[in-house]
Amino acid sequence: MESRPTMATKDKAPKKKKLRHAEYYDFQQIQDELYADSLKGREFKHLVELIILPENIRLAYRNIKANYGSQTAGTDGRTIKDLERLSDTTLVSLVQRKLDWYQPQSVRRVEIPKNSDPTKKRPLGIPTILDRLIQQCVLQVLEPICEAKFHEHSYGFRPNRSQEHALSAVNKNIQCSHFYYVVDIDIKGFFDNVSHGKLLKQMWTLGIRDKKLLSIISAMLKAEVAGIGFPEKGTPQGSIISPLLSNIVLNELDWWIASQWEEIHTHKNYSILLNSNGSKRKGNLYRSLRSSTRLKEVTCVRYADDFKLFTKNYQDARKLYYAVKDWLNVRLGLEISPEKSKIINLKESSSEFLGFRIKAVNHGSKCKPKYAAVSHIKDRSLERISEDVKRLIHKIEFPGPGKRSEHAAVTRYNSYVLGVHNYYSMATMVSRDLRKLAFSVQKSLKSRLRERVKTAKEVKKRKLRYEIPDYIKVRYGSSQQLRFVNGYALAPIGYVKHDFPRMKKRIINSYTPEGRAEIHKALGHEIDKNIMHYLMRNPISNRSARYNDNRISLFCAQFGKCAVTGEKLQIGNIHCHHKRPRHLGGTDEYNNLILISEDVHRLIHATTPEIIRKYLKKLNLDSSNA
Repeated sequence: MESRPTMATKDKAPKKKKLRHAEYYDFQQIQDELYADSLKGREFKHLVELIILPENIRLAYRNIKANYGSQTAGTDGRTIKDLERLSDTTLVSLVQRKLDWYQPQSVRRVEIPKNSDPTKKRPLGIPTILDRLIQQCVLQVLEPICEAKFHEHSYGFRPNRSQEHALSAVNKNIQCSHFYYVVDIDIKGFFDNVSHGKLLKQMWTLGIRDKKLLSIISAMLKAEVAGIGFPEKGTPQGSIISPLLSNIVLNELDWWIASQWEEIHTHKNYSILLNSNGSKRKGNLYRSLRSSTRLKEVTCVRYADDFKLFTKNYQDARKLYYAVKDWLNVRLGLEISPEKSKIINLKESSSEFLGFRIKAVNHGSKCKPKYAAVSHIKDRSLERISEDVKRLIHKIEFPGPGKRSEHAAVTRYNSYVLGVHNYYSMATMVSRDLRKLAFSVQKSLKSRLRERVKTAKEVKKRKLRYEIPDYIKVRYGSSQQLRFVNGYALAPIGYVKHDFPRMKKRIINSYTPEGRAEIHKALGHEIDKNIMHYLMRNPISNRSARYNDNRISLFCAQFGKCAVTGEKLQIGNIHCHHKRPRHLGGTDEYNNLILISEDVHRLIHATTPEIIRKYLKKLNLDSSNA
C-alpha cells in the first residue's frame, strides 16, 4: 500500500517563489513594519532581538537550502545536509547561541574565472554553512530597512529588480530623454577596497543603530580568510550579505547624482503626474530648470558596481566624469579605472552594459532625426556562448555509459540554450547575432555527431519517430533549425525573437500588501494562513528541520488539500507521509513526502482486508483511486 498516494502528486503545484517564504513563517508583518518605519525615518536599536526569532531562523534555513551554493562546503567541511539533519529546535537554539557572542569561522578562499575576462580570476570567500545561515538571518531583517532608503536607479541584487529593468532604463534614457552621452564608470577593485569604518557609518546614517548588530557585521567583514589572514577592508565576494552591503556603500552616490538634477529642491512646488508604471512625470519641473538654471542634466543607471551616467552633451559629460571621480575618492576612498572609465557619444560608438553593446541609431532622416537604442550581444559574450555550446556538444558526443547519460547531456545543452535566449532576447539584434553563431554550431554538430544527428527535414521526410518535449515544441516546434540526436530534440541556438525589456512597476514591493498583491495576483489559489502558521509554530518534535520545512511547502503546494481525497486539511488532521519509508532508505526530501488526512494515512498502512475495506468505504474510494 505504500505507493498508493503517489497518484495524486502529479496535481501538486510548483513551489512558490522566495517572496512567499516570509508569509509561510509568519515573518512578513515584521518585515512590513521595518520597511514602513524606515520610510518614516525611524531609528532601529533592537534588531538582534528580531534576528534571533525562531521564525526568522526557520525562514533563513528555507531561503538558503535550495541555493546551489549550500552544497559547497566551507572550511569546516559541512554543507546544508549537515544542518537539515538537526531537529527544528536544535537548529534554532544553535543559531541563537552563536549570536550571543558572534565569532565567525574562517572563510574558505577559491578563485573562479571572470565572466568579463576568463584569463583573470575573481576571488570568492565561502563562509561555513552555519555562518551563511546567520548572514541570511541578518539579511532578512536589514533588507526591508535598506529597501526603503535605496534609490530607484539601482537595480542589482535587490528584490523584484533585474537586468531587464536596468536595460529598460537605459533604453528609456536614450529614446525618451534623448541622453546620447554616457559616462562609463568602472571602480577599481570595488569589493576589495570598501572601507569597513565608512560602511558602518553609512549603516548608522540609514537608521541602523543597534550596536550589537553593527559589531556582528563588523565581525563578518573581518572574518579570517584561510591561508591569507584578516582583511582590513573590502566586502567578501561570495557571502550572502555582501551584495546588500555593497548597495549600502553606493547608495550615497546614487542620491548625490540624483540631487544634481532629478531630486533637486526648488522654491516652487510643481505638479507631478504619474506614468503608467508608477514613476513620476517631472516635465514641468525640468523645463523650468532648463530655462532658469545652468544645471547639468544627468541621470544614472546602476547595477551593483557597474554604473552609467547619462547626459546631453560632451561638456557636461566631462564635468560629471571628474566630479564623480573626485567624489568617490574623497567620500568613499575608492578609485576609478582610467582604462575602463570613459565618455562615449552613443551616436558614434557603442557602450557595453550587462553583456550588451548599446548604441543610439538614427531611424529617421537628416532633416528629422529619430534616434533609438539598438543593442547587440557584446563580442566577448558571443565568444563565451560559442565556447560553452561546443563544450556541451562534446558532452553529447561522449555522454558516458547508458542512454540516460545521453539524455542528460542533451537536457543540459537545451537548458543552456534556453537560458541564453531568455537573457539575450532583450537585445534588439539578438536574432542576427545568434544566427551567425548558429552556422558554426550546426557545423560542429555535423562533424562531431555525424550519423547520430538528423535535421527537421530528414525527420519529417523519413517519418522518424522523435519525441519533442513540450518546452521545446512550444518555443521551437516550427523551426527548421531543430536537430535530433537519437530521439532527442536539440534547441536551435539561432532561433530566437527579440523581446523588449520592461520597466519595473513601482507598485511591486515585497514589503507592502499592495506590492505583494500585484506580484501574486495570478496565483489563483488562496491558502489558509492560520493553518500554515499553525504548522510553522508546531513543528514535529524529533524530526529534522528539513522534514518540518517541507511539511509547510507541501501544504502550500497542495493548496491545503489532501493529496488523495482532495478534501481540505484541518488542524489535527494533517499527516505527512513518506512515499518511500525511512526504514527502506526513504528521506525527508520534498519529493518523498506527501500531505494526507489521518484516515488516508491509516488506509495506506493497513495490512488486513477488513481494515482496508473499512477505510475505502469511509473515504468513498474504490481500488482504482485508493
